[in-house]
Amino acid sequence: MQTSENENEYLRVLRQILETGTVTGNRTAFSARKIFGPQMRFDLRRGFPLVTTKKVPWRSIVTELLWILRGDTNIRYLLERGNPIWTDWPCRHWLQETGQPIPDQKAAPELWKAETKRFAALVLGDRNFATTWGGCGPVYGHQWRHWPDGKGGEIDQISRLVDGIRKNPNGRRHVVSAWNVADIEEMDVSGLPPCHCLFQFFVADGVLSCQLYQRSCDFFLGVPFNVASYALLTLMVAQVTGNTAGEFVWTGGDTHVYENCVAQAEEQLTRVPRQLPAVRLNPNVQDIFAFDEHGIELVGYDPHPALKAHVAV
Repeated sequence: MQTSENENEYLRVLRQILETGTVTGNRTAFSARKIFGPQMRFDLRRGFPLVTTKKVPWRSIVTELLWILRGDTNIRYLLERGNPIWTDWPCRHWLQETGQPIPDQKAAPELWKAETKRFAALVLGDRNFATTWGGCGPVYGHQWRHWPDGKGGEIDQISRLVDGIRKNPNGRRHVVSAWNVADIEEMDVSGLPPCHCLFQFFVADGVLSCQLYQRSCDFFLGVPFNVASYALLTLMVAQVTGNTAGEFVWTGGDTHVYENCVAQAEEQLTRVPRQLPAVRLNPNVQDIFAFDEHGIELVGYDPHPALKAHVAV
C-alpha cells in the first residue's frame, strides 16, 4: 500500500498557512494569507505525491510538462489537448492590446470565464491568431531549452542536465534555472514570470532526488499541480539516466492561499487522505524528449471530489 505520509506533508503546510498566515494584498484582485519558507519532502518510493483529498487534473499536469520539455511557449499545443491552464494570461494581454473591455475577475468571474473560452476558441480555430496572440513570452519552455548564451547562441539546459547526470552523477551542478533576469519583463507581458524557478538534481548510490525552489506558491490551486509535475519529471530523469527515483524536495518562498480559495482549503483539511497512486512510465523510453502522453500512466488514483476555485491572474 502506498502511504499517505507524502500527502500529510502538503496538508501540514496548508493548515499552517490558514492558521498562521498574514493577510495581505498583492498584484491580483484577491487578498491572500501567506507564510514564507516552508519545505516539504516526498519519498517517491512510498507513493506518487498526487493529493487525494481533492481531485487534481492529471492529464493537464502531463501535457504541461511535455509542453515545457518541447521548448514550447504557445498555448495552442495545450488547448489541442484540452488543457486550459495557461489561457488566462495571453487572453488578458489580447484584450488589453486590442482595446476590448477586461472583465473584473473578482466582481464578474463568469464574464471573465466567458472571455477566456472565446479566446481559446480563436486560438484553436485560427493558426495565425494563435501565432500572434497565443504566446506566453519566453517562459519555462524557452528558458529550459533555449536559454540565450550571450554569444548569439543558446543553451539547452535539459539536454545538458541529463548528459551531466549520466557522465558525472556526483556533480553539484545539475541545476536548471527558469529565472532569467533579462527576460522577466517580457515574460510578464502575456505570461507570468516563473514561479517554480530553479531546481537541482542529486545522486547518491544510484538514487536520484530533486529539489525545487518555488518563489511564488499558490498553495491551494498551483502547488499540488507543481509537486506532481516535478515528481513526474524526477521519475523521467531517473529512468533515462539509469537511476532509481528517491526524494522530491519542495521549498517555497512566498507561500499563500488566496481569499477565494480559503473555504475550499478548509473543506480539504476535513478530508481523510486515501491511498496514493503510482506512475508507470514506458520502460523503453531512454530519451527525455521521447516521452509522450501514452507512455505515462497513472495507476490507482481514487481522490475525493474536486474543489473548484478560479485562478487569480
